Amino acid sequence: MSVAQSRRISTLIAGRFARSMIARASGGTVALSRLWPGRTDRLIIAPHDLRTADATRAAEIYAGRFVFAGKIVTCHGRSIFDLEPPSEDWEAALLGFGWLRHLRAADTALTRANARSLVDDWISNQARKRPLERRADVRARRVISLLSQAPLVLGDTDGKFYRKYLRGLAREIKYLRYSTLDNDGVPRLQVLIALCYASLCLANQARNIKTASRKLSDELQRQILPDGGHISRNPGALVELLSDLLPLRQTFAARNIAPPPALLNAIDRMMPMLRFFRHGDGSFALFNGMSTAPSDLVATLLAYDDTRGVPMSNMPHSGFQRIDAGTTALIIDTGAPPPPSVSQDAHAGCLSFEFSSGASRIVVNCGMPSTGRDNWRPFARSTAAHSTLTYHESSSCQFVELSAMKRLLRGSPITSGPSNVDSHREAISDGDMLTASHDGYLSRFGVIHRRVLMVSDDGTRLEGEDQVGPAPSGRIKGSDADFALRFHLHPSVKASRLSDARGVMLVLPNRDVWTFEAVDDKVELEDSVFLAGNDGPRRTSQIVIRQDARQASTVRWSFVRSSTSASATNARRNARREPELPL
Repeated sequence: MSVAQSRRISTLIAGRFARSMIARASGGTVALSRLWPGRTDRLIIAPHDLRTADATRAAEIYAGRFVFAGKIVTCHGRSIFDLEPPSEDWEAALLGFGWLRHLRAADTALTRANARSLVDDWISNQARKRPLERRADVRARRVISLLSQAPLVLGDTDGKFYRKYLRGLAREIKYLRYSTLDNDGVPRLQVLIALCYASLCLANQARNIKTASRKLSDELQRQILPDGGHISRNPGALVELLSDLLPLRQTFAARNIAPPPALLNAIDRMMPMLRFFRHGDGSFALFNGMSTAPSDLVATLLAYDDTRGVPMSNMPHSGFQRIDAGTTALIIDTGAPPPPSVSQDAHAGCLSFEFSSGASRIVVNCGMPSTGRDNWRPFARSTAAHSTLTYHESSSCQFVELSAMKRLLRGSPITSGPSNVDSHREAISDGDMLTASHDGYLSRFGVIHRRVLMVSDDGTRLEGEDQVGPAPSGRIKGSDADFALRFHLHPSVKASRLSDARGVMLVLPNRDVWTFEAVDDKVELEDSVFLAGNDGPRRTSQIVIRQDARQASTVRWSFVRSSTSASATNARRNARREPELPL
């Protein structure tokens, strides 16, 4: 481990320790305090929940079957809160109480009574608290859920349960106020959003609205970059945050209180970024921890976008580029890793790209599964899981690997990676060209990865060149200089390696045909996995070109759309390869 890496890990550990000590000390103060400042004797308003509800799941919950994060737990008459959770994701979903929205969607006396019984069970048995229940993002989700679903739980209740509900909610809010320092990134914003909701929805909280709004505004200005991206560089963060920020804006309006300008500005910046990452089929590009996003929720979020404009092409602060030509879309990662404190989910995918034609995704990154993340996380974050160049089977970023440090830091942040990522874009005679490079392999191997991408004006051709070489006046370190160029294909693409071993024919779901070619290099078609599917990981293929930087430092390749069928394209290529007969 290098000196720079050791110093960075030490800084992360010291920061985590300091924040934990402050949170614990503050928690002791909370335990001795009286009610949260101001009497929380009634609810004034319940915020709207934009997340999709499924009324059919209410029957499962009533039957004691709780299905979260791909896992099923059946109560068999016992309290669901007493059972051992099958996974951390499942437990977080249970303790976040977002499932109350499914009961509300059913809207029957039975589901209302069921919701009330489950909430009462949780409030009445605080002695069985689990560590995950105290996690800031889980507690924030729980507060927001209890506020937004209050009409369901309190609709037919008596004054005794009403007061009990408010006491439980007030206790959660008190602890939440001291959770902001213990986390960074999306969890910290979720805590501040939950506190804003609490100040607006509960009575006698006027004195806290200003404080909560100011803290949220400061954090939005820090975390939401000028181009609308999130500091973590994860597109999924935009979906998660907008799902809470849009109803929060409505809640301010419902209370006849002007929303903070920083809130309005953040939403206005994030909306175009949401469109930036979308392919023609509505799915999101898979960068830095992005998984599948619920299409109905995304459609709901986009309905709030008044501009509905064409996505911008350059997001310099977030570090992404987009090229649209005809029906073709190309989205490229041209940014350095995020700050270590928000890099627990960041990937080593510098200069990777995703490529789609119309509603068909062609080249993708492997992405992150929506459930069972821990099993796939090391692979999903590696450079090899991205459509870019991997040098000596190593990732362009390095991560915290020791289990003890992972537990202490609550994840595996990036400790080193590209520090100098250059990109230059220009319009050429027949298209757009992007030139980019990164130094993620420079300190270890003495090489820089340079990538050139060109998309034709009509979108029927994508040409690329990847080069690995030493920095000016430098040299390649070590005896091995092998590298691999990978293009992961979407599972819906049918790929066939051509007989000359220099190309691959790709047939899309709509029967369009694209041909990948690397005239000077041997092309392999190998197994891969697509992790971000709605139904879990799926087998797929990847195009791989292997070379040695000392023998051939440059690889040229292209994707070309054919105007004919797959059989005609194959026949034409075979005919072109046949030798002419002697006269």
